Amino acid sequence: IGTKSKLSCISRPRRFGKSFAAQMLCAYYDCSCDSHEIFDNRDIAKTDGYLEHLNQYHVINLDITGFISETKRSRGSLADIPDKIVAAIHGELKDLFPEIPAGGSLAADMVYCVETTGRKFVFIIDEWDALIREAKNDAETQKRYLNLLRKWFKSNSFTPKVVAAAYMTGILPIKKDGSQSAISDFTEYPILDPSES
Repeated sequence: IGTKSKLSCISRPRRFGKSFAAQMLCAYYDCSCDSHEIFDNRDIAKTDGYLEHLNQYHVINLDITGFISETKRSRGSLADIPDKIVAAIHGELKDLFPEIPAGGSLAADMVYCVETTGRKFVFIIDEWDALIREAKNDAETQKRYLNLLRKWFKSNSFTPKVVAAAYMTGILPIKKDGSQSAISDFTEYPILDPSES
């Protein structure tokens, strides 16, 4: 992870350990815990940058299927999910950093956190494409969700300042969602080509 955000999307069929890998990355990057005991005896500890990145970032961990399930349970609209995601992150951010000035947007408050703590954010998004699949006949809901991702990961005024990395898992390859311009900066690792080597 350098000055440029590292954006990765891991596309795999169901039951291929995507969620487990996402949870492992949360434990590695999250500055709110000490993960030495988990990783010090693993191969990753021998790599360059191991200690440089271990527990050094604010982590935003999202499971998009959870938002869908809760919205369906409450008989809400899928179109409201992007706003619910923003509200959930914003609420937790304000709980963790009560000194954040009132009235700011989520983006502004995240910039404030980076500037005051010196730590950028790592986004871990599990099943990123669940809303795309669930709202497959609802272009407006898809557009609202993809606009949210675009604001986070393709904004020259936000992404370089705030996002150290993003790791997304899903079933659909990015190019098959019909909207690659929204998140085209991601490096994709599909099951047929799982690594750069």
